[in-house]
Amino acid sequence: MTDSGILVMNKPQGFTSFDVIGKLRGILKMKRLGHTGTLDPMATGVLPVLVGKATRACDILPDETKCYRAGFQLGTVTDTQDNTGRILETHPVSVTAEQVRDVIAGMTGDLMQVPPMYSAVQVNGRRLYELARAGKEVERPARRVHVGSFTLTAFDEATGAGEAEIRCGKGTYVRTLLHDMGQTLGCGCMMTALTRTEACGFLLAQAYTFEQVQQAADAGETEQLLIPTDALFQTLPALQLDRIQTGHYINGVRLPLRQLPQTAERADSVFRVYAADGCFLGIARADRQDQCLRIMKNL
Repeated sequence: MTDSGILVMNKPQGFTSFDVIGKLRGILKMKRLGHTGTLDPMATGVLPVLVGKATRACDILPDETKCYRAGFQLGTVTDTQDNTGRILETHPVSVTAEQVRDVIAGMTGDLMQVPPMYSAVQVNGRRLYELARAGKEVERPARRVHVGSFTLTAFDEATGAGEAEIRCGKGTYVRTLLHDMGQTLGCGCMMTALTRTEACGFLLAQAYTFEQVQQAADAGETEQLLIPTDALFQTLPALQLDRIQTGHYINGVRLPLRQLPQTAERADSVFRVYAADGCFLGIARADRQDQCLRIMKNL
């Protein structure tokens, strides 16, 4: 198979993101794999996996927006903020769909969110979930997160069960968002299901199961499942080099911006760079102060 690309996986329930990588290493017979963002074991859905040289892109992803479909149950509070945890409180529910919509209308934009104890966030060098499993709870500093949209898609007023679609930025905990919604409504809430429907611009319809990847591997056709690495950077403008510039770029030579008039036509500073033959080379930044093109990452 090719040594580089993106394999969009449909993560099954019960697997950690690292479990997915481990299983794929066995199927693909290669070690150089990485994922673009952690999904809780109970969650399913889109998990882009970086294959081969594409793993170099992990720390420079320009689009870290994620979309989720989440089920919830009002009236129940758990220590994990979802239905896998220990029930801490139960409350009667007398809430209308309109009241839910009114609350979530104020839960978009930049928000301050306290990460849950059952999370991989580190406090004083310890993972919060490690402390939680030891029965300890520590103060967690609130973090700024961004919620682009929060939409109620279904709600049963008789049972308090519902479903919502959330579009958010990196580091947002959907179960905490639902927990906070329940606190505002005065009855509490736990998440009952979570599917990531989009990540890094890739959709659930593009995702493969383990069975599909295994079938492709058995047929020697896994390369056909990979999406080119530059798909991660489609939000960035493209910069095409000529033959001489390509040679300089590959050898790490900074290219004067005066030789790249197309960079002056845009306000953008970061570009996806292509060789004279159309091959994707990597990401570079137009340094306006030094008037040169600086390589950010060769891919």
